[in-house]
Amino acid sequence: QVQLVESGGGLVQAGGSLRLSCAASGRTFAWYAMGWFRQAPGKEREFVAGISRSTTATSYDDSVKGRFTISRDNAKNTVYLQMNSLKPEDTAAYYCAARLPRSLVEVVLNFSEYEYWGQGTQVTVSS
Repeated sequence: QVQLVESGGGLVQAGGSLRLSCAASGRTFAWYAMGWFRQAPGKEREFVAGISRSTTATSYDDSVKGRFTISRDNAKNTVYLQMNSLKPEDTAAYYCAARLPRSLVEVVLNFSEYEYWGQGTQVTVSS
């Protein structure tokens, strides 16, 4: 079992920045590929960014490329999502997720493949 706890959400003006953190406990964090997803009211949960267990591979949804950066610190059992140039359409609950990958460089894009989820943190971007 892996327990995930997100933090860092809040209210920010358009153009601002936030840094989300996801702290993991339980099994060895470094074994897991990690991802960030978001869900706005009335919408499906969508992939935002993912990172391989080796940290060498990352993937982003087109809507956040160039603005968001995913990273991880295996020594601190934490994955981060740095969000810059925020837009009102980024408003959503943000969730981190973990799964055992098939390789060191695999980035998991599909939410249904993730095994563990955090409780979410709300990000609200005002115009």
